[in-house]
Amino acid sequence: MDIQDATEHAINAWYTAENPPEVDTDGAKTWGTFLPAGEPDRFKAACTERGVTYVQGLAQALTMWLDSHPSPSAPLTAQPVTRVIVANQKGGVGKTFIASGVAQALAEAGHRVLLVDYDPQGHLTAELGFEDVMYEDDVETLLMHMDGTAKGDIHDLLVALDQSRFGDRLHLLPASDDAFMRDVTLSNVSFSEAALERALEPLEADYDVIIIDGPPSLGTNMDTALYYVRRRDGELGYRSGVLTPVWANKASHRAFRLLKAQMDDLCKKGRVQVDYLGLVINAYDSRRGRLVKENKDQWEKSSSPAVLAVIGDLKEGREAADGEIPLLEYAPDSEHAQAMRDLAKELAV
Repeated sequence: MDIQDATEHAINAWYTAENPPEVDTDGAKTWGTFLPAGEPDRFKAACTERGVTYVQGLAQALTMWLDSHPSPSAPLTAQPVTRVIVANQKGGVGKTFIASGVAQALAEAGHRVLLVDYDPQGHLTAELGFEDVMYEDDVETLLMHMDGTAKGDIHDLLVALDQSRFGDRLHLLPASDDAFMRDVTLSNVSFSEAALERALEPLEADYDVIIIDGPPSLGTNMDTALYYVRRRDGELGYRSGVLTPVWANKASHRAFRLLKAQMDDLCKKGRVQVDYLGLVINAYDSRRGRLVKENKDQWEKSSSPAVLAVIGDLKEGREAADGEIPLLEYAPDSEHAQAMRDLAKELAV
């Protein structure tokens, strides 16, 4: 369970507890987490009313919670491959840029990484120099493996980024020209939410991380991707899930609410949990005025999901995409490249 949620539950239980025992706090290490707006002041007032210090009240609440929620005696099961979808209902916010950059940084750091171009527009495939692959004739596609009509091995669809810095650890599952039919086709597939999982399952043992460049739309196509990154049985929380690039504008706030509503609906109806790994404020430039800064500040007030990085509006990413060269190969020492390495470290891989 997330420490923020656990603390909130502990404090709520403390409010109703009668005469909780005093806790020895001598020598205890300090720690911190976010609480809902107004909760610290409310809790401090309750501590004063009970005649205990704020630290003692927190110690009592957390000790009670830990006593009633002991650590499981059984070990966690073997962790599955980490699965991340870079998603936003709004287009043009940098999903492809973030997905590609983070995958490159993880591969550079020694992880085995699969990039899946799940956007029917195929920008990721084109920007990495594989646009011709999308239009090859008589080749099976990801959609065919999702709807069960494929006869061959899905490994045959993969292409490798052969730059030496990636050490043959970074592969791409390219987009295909039938991807625009995915919503229509999947509507006729039994248990369509699991279609992407069924297709990618044969690949999972070969990789440490699978990163999906999501579509700029909602619907069945997105549901299958969200279901794929759900928290599986025995998997640690906030290891797989959704990473959302946003801009510091109102349109991104609206798009985020739509995506979150779809996630919540899928979790409720499918009885699954999809973790939000965080937000990335992309292409930020404070010179664009007061409203841009206010929107950035509004994003940064969010504690769940938290803002993992603020990436400036720099030229290297655009130049690398135009040249069809991976960013970390085109400009390895740039601020953009370092931002991707820092963001990769934030993911629990």
